[in-house]
Amino acid sequence: QVQLVESGGGLVQAGDSLRLACADSRGTLSNHRMGWIRQAPGKEREFVAAISYTGINTYYADSVKGRFTISRDNAKNTVYLQMDSLKPEDTAVYYCAARTGNNYYTPRAYDYWGQGTQVTVSS
Repeated sequence: QVQLVESGGGLVQAGDSLRLACADSRGTLSNHRMGWIRQAPGKEREFVAAISYTGINTYYADSVKGRFTISRDNAKNTVYLQMDSLKPEDTAVYYCAARTGNNYYTPRAYDYWGQGTQVTVSS
């Protein structure tokens, strides 16, 4: 089981970059496939990116492909989300989550969640 804590959110302008980090305080991150999910006000949770155990395989929502990069450092028990060319529509609470289900693009496949970090992009 993991205990996840996100950091790195904030208020930025359109076109800026942010890097989110998600640390596992229990040191078991390497045992889990990981993902980033976001939720905008009044909307359902939306898949953003996912990464395999070793980081060899990565997956992205079409809306962020080419702008966001997910990565992991298992030695540091941390997963990252580098977000470039941010847009106002990227404004949301971003959650880090560990997946046990097979469908990486479905938020319900993720069983363990962090508390979330707010990202706000102004135009």
